[in-house]
Amino acid sequence: MKSTVRWTGGRTMEGETEAGKLAPIYSDTAPSPMELVLQAHAGCSLVDLRVGLKHRMDNVRAMWIEVEGDRAEESPRVFTAVRMHYVIQGDVPEKLVRRIIAHSHEQDCSVGIMISRSGASVDWTLDIQA
Repeated sequence: MKSTVRWTGGRTMEGETEAGKLAPIYSDTAPSPMELVLQAHAGCSLVDLRVGLKHRMDNVRAMWIEVEGDRAEESPRVFTAVRMHYVIQGDVPEKLVRRIIAHSHEQDCSVGIMISRSGASVDWTLDIQA
């Protein structure tokens, strides 16, 4: 995996993957690097949830994760705690969803595992709206 991050003026940067995908970084309209890490954690776990529900995705109208992180007061300002609130609108078995989410945090979501192995606590809640 390779990427290039280039300065584009002021405090703004742009990331480019080796496949040419572009992502703005750290501007008035783009997330900071730490915001991107927090979003990447939620995105990684949401991918796990989508894959885990593959045969039931026709029953899902929408799903998202509200994610919040606390950072150390002193530099380096690493994450010390992450809280994730999963919301699924649709008809899916709660027991299955909980198992997929737990598996994501324990084994599958590499971004989240990097965060938790750095010492941050990771807690989550679930709201299934039929």
